[in-house]
Amino acid sequence: MFRWFSTLTKAQRITFWACFGGWALDALDLQMFSQAIPALITTWGISKAEAGFAGGISLFSLSLGGWLGGWGGDRWGRVRMLQITILWFSAFTLLTAVAQNFEQLLVFKALQGLGFGGEWAVGAALMAEVLPTAVRGRALGLVQSAWAVGWGAAVLLYTLIFLYFEPQIAWRILFGIGVLPAFLVLYVRRHIPEPPRIARKEESALGASPFVIFTKPLLMTTLIGAAFGVGARGGYYALMTWLPAYLQSERHLSISNASGFLAVIIVAFWCGCAVCAFLMDKLGRRNAVVAFSLCCLITVFVYMYAPLSNSSMLILGFPLGFFAAGVPASMGAWFSELYPQYARGAGVGFCYCFGGIVASFFPALVGKMTEHMSLGIAMASITCVCYAVVLVSALLLRETSQQNLDTATAGAGEQH
Repeated sequence: MFRWFSTLTKAQRITFWACFGGWALDALDLQMFSQAIPALITTWGISKAEAGFAGGISLFSLSLGGWLGGWGGDRWGRVRMLQITILWFSAFTLLTAVAQNFEQLLVFKALQGLGFGGEWAVGAALMAEVLPTAVRGRALGLVQSAWAVGWGAAVLLYTLIFLYFEPQIAWRILFGIGVLPAFLVLYVRRHIPEPPRIARKEESALGASPFVIFTKPLLMTTLIGAAFGVGARGGYYALMTWLPAYLQSERHLSISNASGFLAVIIVAFWCGCAVCAFLMDKLGRRNAVVAFSLCCLITVFVYMYAPLSNSSMLILGFPLGFFAAGVPASMGAWFSELYPQYARGAGVGFCYCFGGIVASFFPALVGKMTEHMSLGIAMASITCVCYAVVLVSALLLRETSQQNLDTATAGAGEQH
């Protein structure tokens, strides 16, 4: 499954590991916030809806940053924009750790999110352009698995820090640690060359406007891709933002036991990314996404609605994390192949990030729904609708596996 990695050049391997590290860092910082929600509620006496809003505003700005950062990569170069986004979110990650009140935290999280979104959009376009066509799906899907690495690191740090420090100070230490790896990733990124056509500043490789993706023949691709992004990111955030709180408040698990449950899901998430990435190149983008979306619907429904014991939930946590990984693992490769080079960064960024803009309201919506139903039912209701949207969108998007990005045309993403 991983033999293809040995066929990459040195520059391609450096690019892979740099993007892998950057995505793991994004996950580390975002998931640390999810872990810290109970402590923030205790520290400032905020409601679940307000805590969900804090998570949502970060996702909203992440989405805007992805679109603008992706366009910036089209216009001024992928590597340059990666360096800018890394520096940006490093600075505001540090500031979140010293926020003096809930309002300051909201501002810092919003500004932090701009850098996160830009990093993903530019990194996905860069990876797609640097790697060989035959392994693009596997490579980009495996980069997506770095999310599980960062997520696991966040859970581990949360468990250790909150066991030894009071919640009022522990969350500040947790957020402060999140800034440290950014500078190592920035160093690695300085050694990545620009894709040849970007480096030569060919006219066709320079995006003129971030709005070019809303003109024919790219419009339908953008609309369907945006719906895909809404479902993919909405399903993930509605489920995973609240999962630690669900395990503690409704399943009555301690911090250490809840972390054990999350560890199973995280390991499964990494495995799901790797398997789906492999299947994307073997079976095609659409077939892999449809299969994983259907399985997501089934596992989420059973996990939240069935009267399961804690031991059964632990076992079912593996397929839950495994299938939830497949949808995001497909986004980098498929979205990159739906757009020509002059619009690739903007297109990838917008489809991924419009989904985030809509999905940014879902954590708060789940929190609001808990006023009328249990947290588990609220999470499952939103998540199942989202994965149904992914399923329909995947059936409408054009199959693009084995597409040569150098010859991709403006209509590459349209249905025929």
